[in-house]
Amino acid sequence: MRYPKYLQEGGTIGFPAPSFGCATEPYRTAFGAALKKWEGMGYRTLPGPNCYADQGVGISNTPEKCGAELMELFASRADCLISCGGGELMCEVLPFVDFEKLAGLEAKWFMGYSDNTNLTYTLAVLTDTASVYGPCASSFGMEPWHVSLEDAMGILTGERKSVAGYGGWEKEQLKDEEHPLEPYNVTEPLRLKRFLGRREVPESEGLQFTGRLLGGCMDCLVNLLGTRFDRTAAFADKYREDGILWFLEACDLNVFGIRRAMWQMEQAGWFEHASGFLVGRPANGEPVMNLDAFDAVLEVAGRKGVPVVMDADLGHRPPMMPLAVGSVAQVSVKGNEMRVDMEFR
Repeated sequence: MRYPKYLQEGGTIGFPAPSFGCATEPYRTAFGAALKKWEGMGYRTLPGPNCYADQGVGISNTPEKCGAELMELFASRADCLISCGGGELMCEVLPFVDFEKLAGLEAKWFMGYSDNTNLTYTLAVLTDTASVYGPCASSFGMEPWHVSLEDAMGILTGERKSVAGYGGWEKEQLKDEEHPLEPYNVTEPLRLKRFLGRREVPESEGLQFTGRLLGGCMDCLVNLLGTRFDRTAAFADKYREDGILWFLEACDLNVFGIRRAMWQMEQAGWFEHASGFLVGRPANGEPVMNLDAFDAVLEVAGRKGVPVVMDADLGHRPPMMPLAVGSVAQVSVKGNEMRVDMEFR
């Protein structure tokens, strides 16, 4: 696994928009505020040509132009890249990304989440390069920063290799067009659910497990499955001695969509060497008929006989723990406290 160099003081942060850009509010104002913050911290900023574009369908520009922007920024003076935002059709950009060339370039951190799974995941399985599943650029415009944003920057700078749960999460956001810089509206207490196989583990009983981190947004992962960008089985087999620690979260998928996605990934052999599962709060996880978000995952994950931690601080219901995709992690859980220690090897 290749690990990029850390972002140094005075370094340059590049900003591609392979998914949505920051053409509309509240993202335009938030992105501008984020750039000023980074510049005030002494960093140089390098926005890509699509940052403020709104010419694409579900992405900032045409797939060809988004792919060209990524290749340009990976080869540029930027020391790391942070995606402008999530979106809908970043998958269409992948045919215009030269992964063979990226594997030959000096590795650079790329950070983003949601639709950016299309790159955070493929960088790992196609080029053996670590990335960060973490917040997109406009989130850094909030005032003040949530500690999760400090954690994300800490991974890029090398100051953090451990992250922990944040104690509470946002159910209803206050950020909108009139209030683009609002911080997370953390009102809901963190309530982890932990299982060993299908057995629910009581709060008083701790869990510890390790594995090489791989995962992202399930909506995107099942879309990649079976395509030429899916070399998951080979990646999992290569690192089978470490075990694959899957982190998963969902955006548009409802509970039946999550269950179908879990079944599909299992049938494709993705979970052959699974050592555990970290599952974020789904954005669309309300029970349907007799199925809830927990059983949607456990029907498959529970059969593996490994630890499963659910409702973790991952994904679309912030705050989210930034995770270095491809790193070897040790997860420690007791009660509603969770810690992820990452080793870059």
